[in-house]
Amino acid sequence: MLARTADSLFWLGRYMERAGNVARGLNATLRMASLAAPRGTEAEEWDGILRATGTAEHYRQLYGDPTPAQAARWLTLDTLNPSSVATCFEAARRNARAVRTALTVDMWEAVNDTWIDLRKLDPSHADGDRLMAFNDWVIARTVLFNGAAMDTMLRDDAWRFARLGTMLERADNTARLLAARQAAFAVGAEENTENHAQWQGLLRSVSALRAYQHLFRERLRPARVVELLLMRPEHPRSVTACYEEVNDILGVLAMHEGEDRVACRRLAAALRGRCVAHSTAYLMDGGLSAILAEIIEGNGRLGVSIGKCFLNG
Repeated sequence: MLARTADSLFWLGRYMERAGNVARGLNATLRMASLAAPRGTEAEEWDGILRATGTAEHYRQLYGDPTPAQAARWLTLDTLNPSSVATCFEAARRNARAVRTALTVDMWEAVNDTWIDLRKLDPSHADGDRLMAFNDWVIARTVLFNGAAMDTMLRDDAWRFARLGTMLERADNTARLLAARQAAFAVGAEENTENHAQWQGLLRSVSALRAYQHLFRERLRPARVVELLLMRPEHPRSVTACYEEVNDILGVLAMHEGEDRVACRRLAAALRGRCVAHSTAYLMDGGLSAILAEIIEGNGRLGVSIGKCFLNG
């Protein structure tokens, strides 16, 4: 496969996943902000979603302190934000068009129809009371794309590169969401109503609330939330599950290994190992922050390494 084809497929997967992740996080923030408003801490919720998307500094340079309306517009339709839903869908469609013959009809239509519908959208449909419905539409479109890829695409290298982008982006998102709300998991964090809402909001933002109830069958506890989102391979949005799939895909892609490709696989395996290297007791006793920082930084290096090994040749 040509490197530029692999690159387009990889970024198609990343951009579609990123758009869905922004919408999921935004829906959770809307719920949390409504609960925080009576306490006057609403701004912290909006700052948290901006940090989780890695765009907080860029936002402040352009608009200053976050307000609900401006932050929501930044995350949905603002084309100055390289991670907004609109920018991600535009980039995903551009990459899909470049490799259209490598995609199935269902995958192409999922991306292209989404882009067409977004261009027709009245911006007011992503504001105020309509914002949650817009986010639900974004999530539905990304689920449709992922479903089309899983159900209709040959398990060849084209599928592997698209899936590699999806999993790398998903691991980064889950780690960043945990990091953005780590105050609710800090040493001495009380099991009060405010922190309970934070744990619940975090699980909702990765569609893991029902999985938690199914696996643990007990009230929300911070150690269990961390265990599910960081360590448990059963949940498809846990960091461990994402890196396990990344490892499997890299193993197939790197059958003819050079030195760089071995290094790439080692880095992916090391990141997976960091997720399960410590007990939840250690993480809840102050170790969580450092582990998440390592994972987020390592995920960036892994993306660069994948680009060097497979995409920029």
